[in-house]
Amino acid sequence: MNDLEARTQVELEAAVFRRLVAHLRTRTDVQNIDLMNLAGFCRNCLSNWLKDAADEKGVVLTKDESRKAVYGMPYDEWKAKFQTEASVDQQAGFAANQAKGH
Repeated sequence: MNDLEARTQVELEAAVFRRLVAHLRTRTDVQNIDLMNLAGFCRNCLSNWLKDAADEKGVVLTKDESRKAVYGMPYDEWKAKFQTEASVDQQAGFAANQAKGH
């Protein structure tokens, strides 16, 4: 990718982000804690990174708006529809990863 024009690289990266978000919207069975335990990031991380990018560009984007952009609906609505209680194993995995700095 070193030989790509900067604009083309940005367009490809944006397409990948959109595809990842679309994929996560269809995989409501995958809990954020599972994503955190396996990959070290979750939907909330993506929405925070989106807000950080907007802030860096001087674009006004609220936390709620960035979450809606990732979840496809207000966060509270997504939680009510799809979020389940984390199991003891999930919580233990999360705590172990946090201790490692992930």
